[in-house]
Amino acid sequence: MDASPLATPISGARLHSGVDLIEIERVRDVHRRHGGRFLDRIYTAREQDYCGDRLHELAARFAAKEAVMKALGTGARGVGWREIEVLANARGKPVVLLHGRARARANRLDIRSVEVSMTHERSLACAFAIATSAAATSEPRDRGGGEDTA
Repeated sequence: MDASPLATPISGARLHSGVDLIEIERVRDVHRRHGGRFLDRIYTAREQDYCGDRLHELAARFAAKEAVMKALGTGARGVGWREIEVLANARGKPVVLLHGRARARANRLDIRSVEVSMTHERSLACAFAIATSAAATSEPRDRGGGEDTA
């Protein structure tokens, strides 16, 4: 069995990861109870336009935002929900845009890119985020801020 790496790691690069899993029913319940207030608190206008009433899309983006928060080392305490925007390119690939405190945190960590992968099935939505720093930073990752808040 060949145990060699598939690719040579980038010298000095640092990876930051986060993952989140959410029950779509939780998003449905909150949306049913709070409607537009919930949508406006969590999602940007562009995200709302893209997702429409497709709860599985809203849930996947919620999970993606949580995963990005974890990759940034803040959890939901350090950045606002709308400061992480998850859109799609022309081929449907998720694209992450950072604003405000999320952008500032990424700059502090020298993060050059954030990628997410999202999936869903009948009852669950899941997202995985990976952020890449250009070089290792001396700042330690925050601990204890990654708990779910929804």
